[in-house]
Order: sequence, then structure tokens, then C-alpha cells
Amino acid sequence: MLKIMAVNAGSSSLKFKLMNMPEESVITEGVIERIGAEDAYYTIKINGNKQKQVLPVRNHSEAVNLLLNDLVGKNIVASLMEIKGIGHRIVQGGAYFSDSALITPKAIEIIRDYCSLAPLHNPANLIAIEAFQNALPGVPNVAVFDTSFHQTMEPEAYMYAVPYEWYTKYNIRKYGFHGTSHKYVSHKIAEVLGKPLADLKVITLHIGNGASIAAIKNGKVVDTSMGLTPLEGIPMGTRSGNIDPTIVEFICNKEHLSVSQVLAILNKKSGYLGVSGFWNDSRDLEEEVAKGNARCRLALDVQYKRIVDYIGSYYLYMGGLDVLVFTAGIGENSISFRKDIINRLGALGIVLDEEANNTRGKIKEITKPESKVRAFIVPTDEEVMIARDTVRLANL
Repeated sequence: MLKIMAVNAGSSSLKFKLMNMPEESVITEGVIERIGAEDAYYTIKINGNKQKQVLPVRNHSEAVNLLLNDLVGKNIVASLMEIKGIGHRIVQGGAYFSDSALITPKAIEIIRDYCSLAPLHNPANLIAIEAFQNALPGVPNVAVFDTSFHQTMEPEAYMYAVPYEWYTKYNIRKYGFHGTSHKYVSHKIAEVLGKPLADLKVITLHIGNGASIAAIKNGKVVDTSMGLTPLEGIPMGTRSGNIDPTIVEFICNKEHLSVSQVLAILNKKSGYLGVSGFWNDSRDLEEEVAKGNARCRLALDVQYKRIVDYIGSYYLYMGGLDVLVFTAGIGENSISFRKDIINRLGALGIVLDEEANNTRGKIKEITKPESKVRAFIVPTDEEVMIARDTVRLANL
């Protein structure tokens, strides 16, 4: 039995899950939030019970040390030597990494080179890697990239119609994100169907506060909705998704804002939040819609329409579709979301089973037998993918 730590370091957070492999059972999990503040939040689950603290955590190194000290102090492990591998979610691996990778000095150098494409995340990822390497010398660390699963796209799918020199000089192209989730649920649905993924045409909908869609044909991603950054694609909780780029200059001039300020609005104050005016959580929007709130209805409808646009486009690009997969917070748990999306796809011959759809958070087929395209709920588990790749690449 191997104890593997799966780590997801955000710009101001550290999410973690310690797992027994290959059983894939969870020993403990939790998150440290508001890193850099005097009142950081630390939550850890032990034997099913959540323990919460508010305390100063100045940086990611302190967060890692806090976690590792607690693992021993709370008798979760007898010794840190029980941890045999650490897997790190890395947001941006560029075109270089088409798979997860053992963390070496060369890998660190390349991850650092891509910091300009993910300035909030890659630097935090590197700090977490260094902190774990210092605390657990000799224990292998593995990088699991958000972008790697999408690197099978053809140039026609990932290139932008901009001066080609932007691509050769600055790596400007579509990369896609949430790849670990899309990979997990696509492999899981193939397992559920009892068919090789290489024989299937799949569209995976990772819909949470962040949201992306992937078209997977014969086991390979052929297109995905997010682009150079996670801002591209469909509207999300606070992100705008695709807009006419001239809006940026227009708002800069009208509101006397910098480009950076407008981009911050497009990332943090748009999407559900921007259209509704108050809410970035789909549950709040659904409650308001039930009360007759037209702007909340519009916020959802704008997103739903764009999602269906992508599905229709990918259906044609792949030459058909075998199965549609709903995952992540909204995809797994919102009954009304799934119903609305499937009802908009009638032209594809997809038929919702409303009784089956009345479920949350478990693998379930939600279409009727006569449906020409099958649809499933498949809960994602990015930490399992991280742990699996850590075991595989560290030869454990």
C-alpha cells in the first residue's frame, strides 16, 4: 500500500488529498485558503470529521509545513517517510508536456518558462514543489498538467488567426484547461460502457464555477473550449468567456481603465455575476429564477446557449457523438442545468429521462433507451488522476 499526496496549489490556496494507492482510498484531505493573510483558513478532514482553524499563513512554504506537521501531529501518519510520492496539479505546461512528468530540474525550468502564460498559478505551483522537495528530500514529485490532455489537437483547432509570429515568438495558441478532469471522466465513461475509449466519440462538460468543454474522438482531444487562458470559452461563474476583443479598448476609453483592469473585470466580475448583478453561484441563480428574477434567468440562458453552440460544433467536427458526459460541481449536481442543456439538443436525437436525471453526484445514465446520443453524470476525481500518474511515473 502506497501513500501518495495529491496537491493543488492555487495563487492563494493549497488543496491536498492523501491517498492509499492502488486502492484509491482517501486517508485525509483538506485545503488551506487565503495564504498570505493573517487570517488564513485551514480545513482538514480526519476520519470523516472536519477540523477548522483560522491562523496566519504567510506563504505556500508555511502552508506545506503546516500540513506536514499536522499529518504527524494528528497521527494521520506515523512518519512523513510513509509518503512515497507527491503529485502536483500544474496549470500550464504549454505544448512541451503532452503527458504528466517526473519533476526534474529541466521540468522545473520549463514550468518556470510558462509562468508568463499562468502568472497566478505556475509560480505558486513551483513554490509548493520546492517546499515539498525540501520537507521530503528524495521523495519523487510528479507534475500533472491541466493542459497536457489537450495537446492532441490539430493546428487547425489550436491556432489563432493572428500574426504567425505571435505563435513562434510568444507561444500564443489554444492550450485548454481542466485536462485532468476531462481525461478522468472520459476514461471512466469508457469503462462504464465497457468499450475502448479509442472507439468512442465523447463530449465532456466540466461545468463548475470554472467551466470547459472537450471533444474527444478515438481517445484524443480534438478541440476544447478554453484557450490561451481559462478566460476563453463559455461564460462561467465570474468569467465572460468569448467576447469581441474590441470591447476591451472600448471600455478602457469609456471607463478610463487600463487593459489589466478590464481583464480583471472579465475574469472576476463577469459571467453569472456580471449578468445577474449579484450572484456567481448557479444555486443562487436557480433560486432567484424560481422567484421570477429575469436577469438571473438571462445569466443562465446566455451560458446554456453557448454550451449548446459548442456541443453542436463538436458534433459536426467529430462526425457524430456517442456519449455526452456531465461533470464538476454544476454538471454533477444541478438537475435543472442538465435538463435545460439536453432539451436544447433535440436536433441530435437526444432524449432526456427526467426520472433518471433526478439525481446528484453519482454515475448515472440520464437518457432514455431510444436516445440517439447517450448522456451520463460522471463525478470527476482529479486527485485520483494525479495519484495514478504519480505512481506510474515515479515507478512506485
